[in-house]
Amino acid sequence: MNTLQVKLGSRSYPIYIGCDLLGMTELYVRHIKGKQVLIVTNETVAPLYLDTVLGQLKAYKPTQVVLPDGEQYKSLNVLNQIFDTLLANKFGRSATLVALGGGVIGDMGGFAAACYQRGIPFIQIPTTLLAQVDSSVGGKTGVNHPLGKNMIGAFYQPQCVIADTNVFDTLDDRQLSAGLAEVIKYGLIRDTEFFGWLEDNMDALLARDKKALSYAIERSCINKAEVVAEDETESGVRATLNLGHTFGHAIETGMGYGEYLHGEAVAIGTCQAADLSRRKGWLTDSNVERIIALFKKARLPVNPPGELSPGQFLELMSVDKKNVDGEIRLILLKAIGEATLPIGVDEKLLQSTLESYSR
Repeated sequence: MNTLQVKLGSRSYPIYIGCDLLGMTELYVRHIKGKQVLIVTNETVAPLYLDTVLGQLKAYKPTQVVLPDGEQYKSLNVLNQIFDTLLANKFGRSATLVALGGGVIGDMGGFAAACYQRGIPFIQIPTTLLAQVDSSVGGKTGVNHPLGKNMIGAFYQPQCVIADTNVFDTLDDRQLSAGLAEVIKYGLIRDTEFFGWLEDNMDALLARDKKALSYAIERSCINKAEVVAEDETESGVRATLNLGHTFGHAIETGMGYGEYLHGEAVAIGTCQAADLSRRKGWLTDSNVERIIALFKKARLPVNPPGELSPGQFLELMSVDKKNVDGEIRLILLKAIGEATLPIGVDEKLLQSTLESYSR
């Protein structure tokens, strides 16, 4: 087991990475202070791992809530099921919420923990690659709105993250590839050497080589932890973690939550951001070709859905947390390994990128 630290002063916490961690009772116990525990999971994960976690926490006689699975259920309405359970069982402020699942469960469980009685402790147990390398680390929690993804939420840090690499034995190929989109992102925004390593080792990652996956998770979490430690509430450099996300969120919202996995939409959005960076004169043709080739090698889509017109893209992109005074602001690439902070872009250049992808 490797342990990384997210350094945030009094809100600092460890990320545990390794095999068979779900069965290590001490990892849970050291981060639970009270006697009440609620496990939040979904219908897909519960049959696979809920009994294991219940077994480690049996001394607490944990309560459980099993939510439907899918991005389309990441809503205020479904979130209320967590609050209903907390209230019905008279949970107090010393209770601990355990989020067992992918990014949707982690975001919703964390948001419920942030809101319930103005904050109770929670533990992240991410069960997808995307959640292990991205959404479980850094304290971003929230739900979607029909008009925009992740527009309702809070920054709220967990007590710890338990990333058990054995969960990939039951992860389907599409979800694995979706997680690789966020892994590739770290190479693009700040870690050129890692980008090159991914080009050389993508086949091993797709083959679920445990050593390669553990390295990719650790390297990704190190990058994420360093960025979060520098900028917890996304007032500066943390925004670079959203490379491709403005385009990607437009795809997720416009096509209906769940039609595209988050990582799939981010892969497409990152290719669009790379195209726009080339039009700005920062990336070369060969840079863009390398980026697209790596996403393709990871078995990810690189072209947006034909159903979304450039006009629809612009409308959907206008609802984004990085925008200022109605101006669309994007993360672009000065080079592979160097991202910009959110910047306004020439509307004609943005239109050209959107039109080139709509043909």
